[in-house]
Amino acid sequence: MLDRTSQHVWPPDYKREMMARLARADILLESLESAAVGRAYYRTRPVEFIEHWCYTFDPRNAGTDRPTKIPFLLFPRQREFIEFLHACLRSETGGLIEKSRDMGATWLCVAFSAWLFLFERDATIGWGSRKAASVDQIGDMSSIFEKMRWLLRSMPPVFWPPGFDPNSTMSYMRIYSDHSSITGESGDDIGRGGRTLIYFKDESAHYEHPEAIEAALSDNTRVQIDISSVNGLGNVFHRKREAGVEWEPGRPAIRGKTNVFVMNWSDHPDKTQDWYEERRSLAVDAGLLHVFAQEVDRNYSASVEGVVIPAEWVRSAIDAHERLDFGDETKHACYGGLDVADGGGDRNAMAIREGVTLRSVEQWGERDTGITTRRALDAASAYARKGRRIKLQYDSVGVGAGVKAEANRLKDDGLMPKFVGLVSWNAGAAVLNPDKRVIAEDDESPLNKDFYGNLKAQAWWKLRLRFERTHRAVRDGVKYDQMELISLPSTLPLLRTLEKELSQPTMSKNSRMKLIIDKQPEGTRSPNLADAVVMAYWPVDELAYDTSFEWL
Repeated sequence: MLDRTSQHVWPPDYKREMMARLARADILLESLESAAVGRAYYRTRPVEFIEHWCYTFDPRNAGTDRPTKIPFLLFPRQREFIEFLHACLRSETGGLIEKSRDMGATWLCVAFSAWLFLFERDATIGWGSRKAASVDQIGDMSSIFEKMRWLLRSMPPVFWPPGFDPNSTMSYMRIYSDHSSITGESGDDIGRGGRTLIYFKDESAHYEHPEAIEAALSDNTRVQIDISSVNGLGNVFHRKREAGVEWEPGRPAIRGKTNVFVMNWSDHPDKTQDWYEERRSLAVDAGLLHVFAQEVDRNYSASVEGVVIPAEWVRSAIDAHERLDFGDETKHACYGGLDVADGGGDRNAMAIREGVTLRSVEQWGERDTGITTRRALDAASAYARKGRRIKLQYDSVGVGAGVKAEANRLKDDGLMPKFVGLVSWNAGAAVLNPDKRVIAEDDESPLNKDFYGNLKAQAWWKLRLRFERTHRAVRDGVKYDQMELISLPSTLPLLRTLEKELSQPTMSKNSRMKLIIDKQPEGTRSPNLADAVVMAYWPVDELAYDTSFEWL
């Protein structure tokens, strides 16, 4: 029963798995004691239960040498998905799944629902989607409840709960036993059916009246799971995603917060870069690139005009240091950016780069500026050493002014880390090099002071140029000086949040026809991680602004 050897191999050996399932079934049916041991084992192990007993259905295999009924063997990110649902349930808190198209998210939630129905006494599970036909249509495997019925019928009867009969207790939008139930609703009726242990909202970004649905569900369940591809800015799904926190595998879900789980197309082992380029090319030919950007790239800003850094450019920068062979950057200068939380639900964010490769991004919720300063200096000192200093630039406006006071105290007490310099960074300050031209050595290019509205606009535009050059270098092989590029290692924590934030700000011209940046379009929250990256990649002249202390 404990054999899970197939889980580490992709593509799976389905024939071997079918033989393993037959062997497990023989063990289960040996005796009542064996059946009881099996039920006890799977009661707390949803991942093992799904991989050992659940199936999925793929109609695209009809007429080929591949079966339509396939053992549901999970790739790593799918396993983490199930663990995420289990973590939300244990913490009694909500979750949101932001997904690329065709990642198996609905099937995973169906399988998790089946596990709950079979093993959790008194479980009431709710399901909703924007159309009734999406929730249930007898005989249509594209509907949620037909998937559920098909899955439960394929289970060994030893797992069926008391009072469950596949022929009489699975009706339209309702599956029940003596002790558990699964019910379905659609459209504006979602949340009207009573209290549930957990409620799954499929296609959550596409509802007609999402606010009313949220209000109805808020009183009826503690664990609401929103599942959807993205559908633009400012809707309820997007606002919940913005206010949420990304769940870390192996950690509990955070109570009182919307815990976010991202399923990107690249998480699927069958979806290679060649697959992506082919699908994108088809979308371009069909005039549907904006749809592709939303459903595959998870780009909320796909239909937004004036985005400073297009999401496509950001993706090109992922692992650019490897693809373009940047070489050893440990000898290059280090810079950091610290964006200080300004109260409310805002968070501190910090980024550190080595050469032009971003090495660290992190965020935390500490409100005490002194603690934030010490934490940032401690992180920066890990990159500093004799012969290589690190310049840590901090947002000095508002609450950030407290960083200087704490740095001065540390200096007076002889506690300031060596080889670390703190430099104030004021987004509203005047541009650097005001009398130089935007495009060097181009006499027709405007002067910096005439083109940029402030330092923030200049810094974001310069970061945009880094991403554009990197995109062209990766895609087209254009040669640039390495120091003009940027790389985001795929191993960075919070990379997906950073990707989203980098492509959130928009640009326009003010009344004086100067470039200005809107970091927080309507329905979004402050891009703290991206702000920290901007500061790390646009070092100011220490003589131009007040610094907290001299280099040590």
